[in-house]
Amino acid sequence: MKSNAVFLIALAICVPVGLWGLFAPDTMAGSVLGFTTWFMVGASWWWLALCSAFVIFAAVLALGPWGSIRLGADDDRPDFSTASWIAMLFAGGMGAGLLFWGVAEPVTHFAAPPGLEGGTPEAARVAMVITNLHWGLHAWSIYGICALIIAYFTFRRGGKPLISTPLVGLIGGRAERGVLVGADVLGVVAVVFGLAGSLAMGALQVRSGLASVLDVPETIGVALAILAVLYAAYMISTRTGVEKGMKLLSNINMVLALAMMLFIMLVGPTAFIFESAVDTLGAYVSQIVTLSFRLFPYEGLTEWSASWTLTYLIWWLAWGPFVGVFIARISKGRTIREFCAGVILVPTLFSILWFAVFGGAGIYVELFGPGGLSALVADNVSEALFAFFGYFPLAGLLSVAALALIFIFLVTSADSGTFVLSMMTTDGRLEPPATAKIVWGGLVAVITAATLLSTSVEVARAMATLGAIPFSAVLMLQVVGFLRALASEPTGRAKADQVT
Repeated sequence: MKSNAVFLIALAICVPVGLWGLFAPDTMAGSVLGFTTWFMVGASWWWLALCSAFVIFAAVLALGPWGSIRLGADDDRPDFSTASWIAMLFAGGMGAGLLFWGVAEPVTHFAAPPGLEGGTPEAARVAMVITNLHWGLHAWSIYGICALIIAYFTFRRGGKPLISTPLVGLIGGRAERGVLVGADVLGVVAVVFGLAGSLAMGALQVRSGLASVLDVPETIGVALAILAVLYAAYMISTRTGVEKGMKLLSNINMVLALAMMLFIMLVGPTAFIFESAVDTLGAYVSQIVTLSFRLFPYEGLTEWSASWTLTYLIWWLAWGPFVGVFIARISKGRTIREFCAGVILVPTLFSILWFAVFGGAGIYVELFGPGGLSALVADNVSEALFAFFGYFPLAGLLSVAALALIFIFLVTSADSGTFVLSMMTTDGRLEPPATAKIVWGGLVAVITAATLLSTSVEVARAMATLGAIPFSAVLMLQVVGFLRALASEPTGRAKADQVT
């Protein structure tokens, strides 16, 4: 049975990695960092071109004749309201990441922009644009294409919500079954490693927050205890299903995130924040083509591109199978055009505003305020958000709210990830059994613990990108299968001819 093969092969790959990390964390950390760095530096041109192609492809789908195709039957309508839908997109996609890097990344690039002197007004502008390159159209286009393909074949064509479904009939012959199993296995592996790396970063940030608020020591034992509580919370949440637990937590998180953002916006440098948002939007839009294909080969900064831009893009690819299947699951009944607007444009605009508020205010502290934030961020990136709150009133309350927000974001990410892993290894069952959730939820926790033992954010980021490297080949095949299926759809003039 295909689902058994996927389940067993994926376990055979993931379990040894988890044990390796538990018993020899330093060796595993060095190997993971070496492997991912070698691939990103050696094939930097491929990764950037591939991810930029997704942005172009998404634009063509949204603006072209296929935009009116509905993800489902022609009379299907969405299961979730637009507000709940978008809230779940953020919670499952990158909510915890926005909190982790909201202050840290802009301030880091401001202090050390590629090829420029740090700490200048020009460095500030470049820092904001680079940050939005990493979190904007490219990230959400990768998620969007991954999700759109799965949603189309699941709800429009009646297939199973599996990574391999778009590949059915594409290969043919005896080799096809092996290719389909291999595609699903690579998807599972990408999700496991991507989720573990992200949860590890989140646990480190929660530890830093507890140290800031309650003076809890920043030890590996505390990080593992946080993971244990997180594991219990997301296993309880995943048992309640998407319609209850995930929807409720996502809506709560969206309200908390908006409240925190509005507070910083109002008590902070309000005019500067809005000016930064408008300036960044203009610079980002005007430079998007150049940024989408820039690798710094003449400046000798290929390693910078690998450690920042390419790491992010491959990170989004790693989360593509998981977020893609999850977004597909909640997007039934929407048209391709509506889907692209909701999954790509709205989150991109929100991300620009988010970084203008947190990153812009952080840069304001450096340029016009007391300064010192960039040094704190450089010392421990996990503490960036809580150090930032120290420059504002009600810092303690903000830190407590941020801890709650981060924790719930981690729960929703792990919840949806466990759900997707269970679905992918049970032949695409939309309501996978509890035993599958227990197995994959536990394995993700073990690999997260192995990553935490390295005590490095860099290792966590590398772990998050590990599974995406082989999965990129599967994604290309998915696009080919999707294009082949779209060729048979009646669109535009063809529909008008059918009516007459």
